[in-house]
Amino acid sequence: MSASTASDETATPEEMLGRMSLAEKVGQVMMCEVYGTDPDRAHEGNRRRFEVDTAAEAVRLLHLGSAIYFRWTDSFADGPQALAGLSARLQEIARRDCGTGMLIATDQEQGPSSRFGPPATQFPGAMALGAVGSTGLARGAAAATGEELAAVGINVDFAPDADVNINPGNPVIGVRSFGSDPGQVARMVATQVAGYQEDAGISACAKHFPGHGDTSTDSHTGLPVIGHSRRRWEQVDAPPFLAAIEAGVDLVMTAHIRFPGLEPDGHPATLSRRVLTDLLRTELGFDGVIITDSLKMSGVRQDHDDAEVAVRALEAGADMILMPPDPVAARDAVVAAVTGGRLAPEVLDAKVLRVLRLKARRGLLGGPSSPARPDLSVVGSAAHRALADEITGAAVTLLREGAAPLPVRPAGRRVLVCGWGEAENADLVDLLADRLRGLGAVATGAQSGQEPSAGMRESLAAAASDQDLVVCLTHDVTASSAQADLVGRLAASGTPTVVVSVGVPYDVAHLPATVTQFAAYSSAAPVAGAIARLLTGDLRASGVMPVGIR
Repeated sequence: MSASTASDETATPEEMLGRMSLAEKVGQVMMCEVYGTDPDRAHEGNRRRFEVDTAAEAVRLLHLGSAIYFRWTDSFADGPQALAGLSARLQEIARRDCGTGMLIATDQEQGPSSRFGPPATQFPGAMALGAVGSTGLARGAAAATGEELAAVGINVDFAPDADVNINPGNPVIGVRSFGSDPGQVARMVATQVAGYQEDAGISACAKHFPGHGDTSTDSHTGLPVIGHSRRRWEQVDAPPFLAAIEAGVDLVMTAHIRFPGLEPDGHPATLSRRVLTDLLRTELGFDGVIITDSLKMSGVRQDHDDAEVAVRALEAGADMILMPPDPVAARDAVVAAVTGGRLAPEVLDAKVLRVLRLKARRGLLGGPSSPARPDLSVVGSAAHRALADEITGAAVTLLREGAAPLPVRPAGRRVLVCGWGEAENADLVDLLADRLRGLGAVATGAQSGQEPSAGMRESLAAAASDQDLVVCLTHDVTASSAQADLVGRLAASGTPTVVVSVGVPYDVAHLPATVTQFAAYSSAAPVAGAIARLLTGDLRASGVMPVGIR
């Protein structure tokens, strides 16, 4: 047992820092994914990642100060009760190892970037909130999401997304952004920071600095380049991050992007001292924790090996490195950088101190204590589900009024529901067909996916000619795509056709003007109910397009 485990609940961050060994300090600046729902049970993922059997062994091996949950780590596999137990046990292990609890994070932006599925409440994402335009509802969604995360022991949400999405072809942000207006995005970001931190008591993280909204490359697979000048950055990208900082956001996440207007030497922002230290830390005055985006992403691994990337990120100004591809090699490289004089001990200490101060704000300092019994009744509560339904309905936006006569009386009507149905946690086509059948319609559901085959397109067009109404769900349509062809064939059938975009609203630019088009901005399950209410006239499309169409 290390000396730092002798600490108690009254220890200050400075006292904690003074008791830590170098290895423990390095553990505090690392956040890694751990596998399984029981940290004391062997999982192949831990063997691959850390060469130990269990998450508990991984925490002790690296003195990990932070962990992150994903679906693919099986963290959520056994439901809220098991998830709360996992978090509590990880906290116990970490406190015994080095005297301080863990930051436990996930990405629960809602919408497509959600890890905690049902029974957790499924809110639509940021762009839906942008279409609603209500800061009160945006704060309420963040507060509800944060309360559900806190109930299962997650104390950091990597949200809100502070990117201003001005590129319709952006493959990685899209509906994760509140919109294309910097002022609107800034207001939404600030109010969600308050919802997470003040209302729910967990930490928020504004991402992806200095701004990922005008890219056409996914930084998971490549290295995007932003062509904005410094002045353009100040006008478009900076306002949401400034708003987050003014709101007291706990963390800011870096972007794996090249931004020559800010970093002329071509370093990715994550590895740029000009961007992280000179701009974010000094000029913008952010004094919280700077965390990298995942270091497993290709965008940051172009020019250096994985261990070197970890050291360079800390040198640039990051306080925490997220998901280094080889955690042991990253740990060893950082230790060597300190002992070899490349990274000054006082620089590492400053980073650790920021992390410990954040932990102090979240009640995570000190040795083992009896965890409070979680109140899991808030997870998917009726009040939260009602709020999600309200936001989902209020977001629906009329993009183009075509030939379809709305509203319709569903009783006895033949309705074909087709298109993209791969909802975040359900088959949206089937859900909508079920809703319409419940209203008396003779509804048929046919999911045709992102790239419907020629045969599927032909058969659906033939089926449409024998219907009273066609409802087609689209998702991220591009010009001359199979989805665009399908909608064209449905419109040509002569049957009134309603199209609902359940991804980005830019679909409208690629679809025929004869169809009635709406945007829902989300494929979460509550969208099915909103569309059914829209068709029957129980819901008015009151959303306002939060992005420009070009």
